[in-house]
Amino acid sequence: MSTFTAILSNPIEYLKGVGPQKGELLRKEIGVHTFGDLLQYFPFRYVDRTKIDKIASLSGYEDFVQIRGRILRMEVVGENRGKRLVATFKDETGVIELVWFQGWQWMQKSLRENVSYLVFGRISVFNGVPQLAHPEMDLLTEEIATGKQHLEPVYSTTEKLKARGLTAKAIGKLTKALLEQMSPMEVRENIPVEVLQQYRLMPRSMAYFKIHLPGSEEEAHQAQRRLKFEELFIAQIRICRLKIKRQKLSHGYVFGAVGESFNEFYNNHLPFDLTGAQKRVLKEIRMDTVHGRQMNRLLQGDVGSGKTMVALLTMLLAKDNGFQACLMAPTEILAQQHYKGLAELLQHMPVKIALLTGSIKGKARKQILAGIADGSIHFLVGTHALLEKEVVFQNLGMAIVDEQHRFGVAQRARLWEKNNIPPHILVMTATPIPRTLAMTVYGDLDVSVIDEMPPGRKPITTVHRTEFQRPQVMNFIKDEIKKGRQAYIVYPLIEDSEKLDYENLMKGYEEVKAFFPEPQFYISMVHGRQPAEMRETNMQRFVSGDTHIMVATTVIEVGVNVPNASVMVIESTERFGLSQLHQLRGRVGRGAEQSFCILMTGTKLGQVSKERINVMVQTNNGFIISEKDMELRGPGDIEGTRQSGVLDFKLADIVQDRAVLEAARASAEKILSEDPDLVLPENQGLKEYLALQRGKSQWSKIS
Repeated sequence: MSTFTAILSNPIEYLKGVGPQKGELLRKEIGVHTFGDLLQYFPFRYVDRTKIDKIASLSGYEDFVQIRGRILRMEVVGENRGKRLVATFKDETGVIELVWFQGWQWMQKSLRENVSYLVFGRISVFNGVPQLAHPEMDLLTEEIATGKQHLEPVYSTTEKLKARGLTAKAIGKLTKALLEQMSPMEVRENIPVEVLQQYRLMPRSMAYFKIHLPGSEEEAHQAQRRLKFEELFIAQIRICRLKIKRQKLSHGYVFGAVGESFNEFYNNHLPFDLTGAQKRVLKEIRMDTVHGRQMNRLLQGDVGSGKTMVALLTMLLAKDNGFQACLMAPTEILAQQHYKGLAELLQHMPVKIALLTGSIKGKARKQILAGIADGSIHFLVGTHALLEKEVVFQNLGMAIVDEQHRFGVAQRARLWEKNNIPPHILVMTATPIPRTLAMTVYGDLDVSVIDEMPPGRKPITTVHRTEFQRPQVMNFIKDEIKKGRQAYIVYPLIEDSEKLDYENLMKGYEEVKAFFPEPQFYISMVHGRQPAEMRETNMQRFVSGDTHIMVATTVIEVGVNVPNASVMVIESTERFGLSQLHQLRGRVGRGAEQSFCILMTGTKLGQVSKERINVMVQTNNGFIISEKDMELRGPGDIEGTRQSGVLDFKLADIVQDRAVLEAARASAEKILSEDPDLVLPENQGLKEYLALQRGKSQWSKIS
């Protein structure tokens, strides 16, 4: 163990000035358990006290000022509650008043006349005269005669910490005391020299000193840049090593042949020509399954880009090599839809496909389980019912997971146990994941992207309308219905305000009925409070065209496919996130006709809502939308990332620091491609650091 961890793994109460009680508070309030945690507790801004101002040159419009001089006299003025201490303070150019309204008795005792002080505070103007209220007073010493040597760091604190005297300033003093105990030699370098030189990064030991006590804004910036790079670089090294390890060590079934089923379907039953992007992705999957390593591929593609067709051809590839395949979807409706779609495409093929969901019981269930076990069922589509112990495949070779973010990593891993060697895994998502997020959260998966739409798809026209324009919107829907089309009207449903949202939905439903009276128009209503059968019936009526309008909450977000629906009205658009709006919009535009998405809002909109709506109106590209969504909401809010734990960075932000992330990824890949086991001398610091991180040291919580 290096002295680096020896000192930094000391419990925080051992630091001079802390002790057991403050130590306990620091642990509970800000998660500082050790010296190392304190070193990692970075300031969020700095105050510049390196310069000294002259009183004569102050205009009163400055923000903070620092002056050097002495107190000529002090007096208490005012009555009762209005009492305050006023000191007249002089430097070589003029005088100014210092004033204390609170704690003035203590200040009166502790300050002395005709003694030199360094004074720092916010300037204000009272009765036309500049003054400093509650300034910080430091006795003038040689060390600070020309101002402080470095910028003053400002740390976040909490009310409970302040009550125990652990103010931002006090935390700064503790950090300074810690830095004084440490020698730069103790902070070992963990980034190879070549990378440091390439990106002009400051050494690690210097970065820790300079982030807490920088001599200038530029030094603080360079220290932050170095430590952000380190966080992202270490994360990328880990992710890339995982990927390399998986590719090297994982065994997978070999799909050596493109056989009869695949060719028969491709040549005779493919309903439309594949796009270039679909062909490219199939080629990537084909390469993955031929080497005897387990495939773990993430397939991203916008709504309607043809992921299902890629999934089917992949399943046929498994069948041709003597394996079964399964497709797992997050909801029963989606599983049924996949099943119907696939069964229809395979109707002229000698392939047996079955559906397994929680609601399939009794004899039917037993037959399906028997068919999977004896291999007579080739493809199984279902919900997470597929993960249950009783579902035993004869020979599962390919598992496809739809809408990845609804399934955790642990659930995915349960699919691996369905055969002696884990089946190949293809994960599909219609929520495009921003590149930076894909590199961090899904960095251990290989990523394929379908980035072109099948020919003949018309882009959806998106418009923004306010409450005042509701009559025109309703008339527009009537015109579309007269042309034989259908429409969705979607209301938000947020858990916190469920009761209120439910009332709004009912009110909206009544309004829609008033605009669209029966028997001319028929309306389906779907929401989460309905019994499952009723919801299913109402959905099916809309799918089969018996009703013209579907009034719904966001339960229809994922996957319902009604090619005849050409209008999507989203109520209270300002209450939806961008990705969700994009998903909802994807419910229309599935047929050959021009489709429309109408974003309804009130008249008053916040800045973020305006930005979201502008993005929706301007583009149909899911990748642009997902990048913007992450920018507006932050990466932690994007589905599936909260649980991942990959984004717990102290300094780095994958939206703002995208360029740093790209550089860190490139460096990590280059190093590991040349030295996967980190045996070269120049990579020893990195190897040691990773080993220590895996050790029991408390400090392993870092990055």
